[in-house]
Amino acid sequence: GTGYLWYMKSEHETRMRFDDYLETSMIEAVPAKGAVALSAAAQGFVGSEGVFYVVGERGNVWSGGNPVALADFDSVISRLDKQGAIEENVIFLNRQFGFDIDDMLAAQNSYGAGGTSYGLFDNDEEMALNLGFSGFRRGYDFYKTDWKYLNDPTMRGGISGTGSINGLLVPAGSTSVYDQILGKNAKRPFLHVRYRASETEDRRYKTWITGSAGGARTSDIDAMEVNFLSERAVCTLGANNFVLFED
Repeated sequence: GTGYLWYMKSEHETRMRFDDYLETSMIEAVPAKGAVALSAAAQGFVGSEGVFYVVGERGNVWSGGNPVALADFDSVISRLDKQGAIEENVIFLNRQFGFDIDDMLAAQNSYGAGGTSYGLFDNDEEMALNLGFSGFRRGYDFYKTDWKYLNDPTMRGGISGTGSINGLLVPAGSTSVYDQILGKNAKRPFLHVRYRASETEDRRYKTWITGSAGGARTSDIDAMEVNFLSERAVCTLGANNFVLFED
């Protein structure tokens, strides 16, 4: 407890930032193009294909604002009928899109005699009125969940206007694909992450220490550095079954 001590300042925060970078790259990555592509390729970088890019290029895009009426969702359903007819789907959305769906479903209540009712009230003094919906069925099952990434003002929540992303419809379940490594058909989730690995090297998540301080003995540098490395890519299978909702 006396004398000089070595310590790693903010190593934990650095690791958390690296994890955030990994997740963000799976969502936002795009291939390098044009002059940038030539420069990047010369350095060994060619970019990647994140979920938003793939669905925008090979999937379905709803633009011009959120679908706010059943007729709008009927158009989405009609499109899905032509693509793969996956019965269960999850919509990851921002706050406003969630409110729009809640308002749309609540509007189906006529509030009058003979009308449909989506709530029963026991006049409990401690009752909290639930004005939200977790999903609905109209030809397909649609479940919705708030996506913090789309609400965070430092991420997608800080982007507004034409082209901003309000939600992503992802089919649930799995699909059958031909796995070249296994040499046979295999079941895979529609959305999953794959990592580069071999018999001697696994790059899913590597971390190592270099320097000459804090227990490291790898160089003559009077310091200790923590290194992080991961080589991964997101696989978007059946992108024609996804829907990207944009303003």
